[in-house]
Amino acid sequence: MYQANLTRYDKMLYNRVGNSGLKLSAISLGLWNNFGSVDAFSNQQAIIHQAFDLGITYFDLANNYGPTPGSAEENFGKIMLKDMKPYRDEIVIASKAGYEMWPGPYGNWASRKSIIASADQSLQRTGLDYFDIFYSHRPDPDTPLEETALALDQLVRTGKALYIGISNYNTQQTKAINQIFVELKTPFIISQPRYNMFNRTAEDDLFTTLTQLGKGAVGFSSLSQGLLTDRYLDDDIPANSRAMKATIPFLSKNQVGATKLTVTALNKVAQRRNQTLAQMALAWNLRIDGLTSVLTGASSPQQVIDNVATLDNLTFSEAELTEIDAILAQQPAISWRR
Repeated sequence: MYQANLTRYDKMLYNRVGNSGLKLSAISLGLWNNFGSVDAFSNQQAIIHQAFDLGITYFDLANNYGPTPGSAEENFGKIMLKDMKPYRDEIVIASKAGYEMWPGPYGNWASRKSIIASADQSLQRTGLDYFDIFYSHRPDPDTPLEETALALDQLVRTGKALYIGISNYNTQQTKAINQIFVELKTPFIISQPRYNMFNRTAEDDLFTTLTQLGKGAVGFSSLSQGLLTDRYLDDDIPANSRAMKATIPFLSKNQVGATKLTVTALNKVAQRRNQTLAQMALAWNLRIDGLTSVLTGASSPQQVIDNVATLDNLTFSEAELTEIDAILAQQPAISWRR
């Protein structure tokens, strides 16, 4: 029977989520990939155990994570029931609704119907009584923000969520829905934008806006789906890599080729810092004030260990930051979809 590491909190860094009372581990675990029905359950268990043993307390799900859609929540629920139930109050578990989940007009986007039904289904799949954070996964162009906000507020008032978050909302949308949440007194505390060295849009004004509003941020796609790792430094793309999987919408062989020179140059900086490229990229993300946590994926327990080792060196010199900016400035624009 699983017994958590007694020293699990000794080295992890915990950051406050904006002005709220909640703290998240600086390194968190996302279950978008490697936790579906097609993945070995024993490996999923080992990854979850390793993450918690190293002090990771934030686990990030969504209704459609798999494949198949919903299976990541089901598998996580099985692990919680079998191994992690005694530690439930030490864990922050999040899920989301907003991408296509079931057929028909109600299994997508952010209407009250869709959000409430999705949250109920997610709770059933995970076997949980509540989510610590429930997100609107993306803004809905055809649903008023008031309707989405009221549905999320209802989740809190009915005990299905403790806090509310949003994901993929731009600055204007964030300000607008925040004003509604203020009027409702909803515990909206966090935004989840895409953020990494190749995707820096959130730096334009979103991070500043979130800080001004007293909200935290969790960055997803922290390693640009694996581009910012040593996986693609060699000439041959590994057959089992994300770039070779047709099911990954944000990574392709063309993107690997288009970023090869940039990644190679960044890796040289990382080597001088005695870090892997992935560790430097995660540390670089965490340089942002107000970025509470970086979401990381893992296909093995060792990857979790490597990601957490990022915390051994979070400091950048001005010269290093200038060099990294110069390298990234030379990267030609590329499409981030297949």
